[in-house]
Amino acid sequence: MWWKTSRSRIDLSRRGMIMGILNVTPDSFSDGGDHAGTTAALEHARRMIAEGAAIIDVGGESTRPGAAEVGVAEEIARTAAVIAALRAEWNGCISIDTSKAAVAAAALDAGAEVVNDVSGLRADPAMAALCAARGCGVVVMHMQGDPRTMQAAPHYDDVVAEVRAFFEERLATLVGLGVAAETICFDPGIGFGKKLEHNLELLRSLAELQTGGRPLLLGVSRKSFIGKVLGSADLADRAWPTVAITAWTREAGAMIHRVHEVRPNAEALRMTEAILHGV
Repeated sequence: MWWKTSRSRIDLSRRGMIMGILNVTPDSFSDGGDHAGTTAALEHARRMIAEGAAIIDVGGESTRPGAAEVGVAEEIARTAAVIAALRAEWNGCISIDTSKAAVAAAALDAGAEVVNDVSGLRADPAMAALCAARGCGVVVMHMQGDPRTMQAAPHYDDVVAEVRAFFEERLATLVGLGVAAETICFDPGIGFGKKLEHNLELLRSLAELQTGGRPLLLGVSRKSFIGKVLGSADLADRAWPTVAITAWTREAGAMIHRVHEVRPNAEALRMTEAILHGV
């Protein structure tokens, strides 16, 4: 399995990747304000790279439930300078976490090579054409509703079948719009318009979500469903369960893991792969 970005062609046939989360926002649910500003953001990116992150995912707008929307100019101001500074010193993979085509374009100009869109390239009509023209990697996430309303009353008759159908529709539609299939990666959107039972059902059914030979990305790090299982509201209690999910879902076929704590998840990924394939 290969995943093509605008700068590279990544072999995911045997080895997965850790995507380190770099939120340059004041209001993200677990680290809002911690890495705002280019200096603090670069320091954190360097630390994640040293710990084993193969992708740095830069986000300038929180997608937590109820978060306020951020204007295009502000989102570009938060992200583009950080991406440019990181690209100047690192040749690895950088992604932009946005649903706005203008923000994505500025990020790609600054050195990003992947667009990670929680709307599945549905929020901005210009996004698909941009991604097709730039040949960038594309993360297509499933979300019921939008970040402001998604947890109000999520409902599915069959969550696995519905997410799979969404992936199939997006693949056909985006390829029809000129996005190369080999650039697409799918994310089931754990915690985005899903109840606890939906999240768990998706995690245990990853094989059924495989679509068109495209890789799966998972973002479960520090999410509230972990706290519900544990009966704890403490974010610190979600770190090691995230590592457990990384190991288990890698065995189940998820190849890219978007996390806050890079080192323990990278070690879990490599240990799982050693068992699966040898060192």
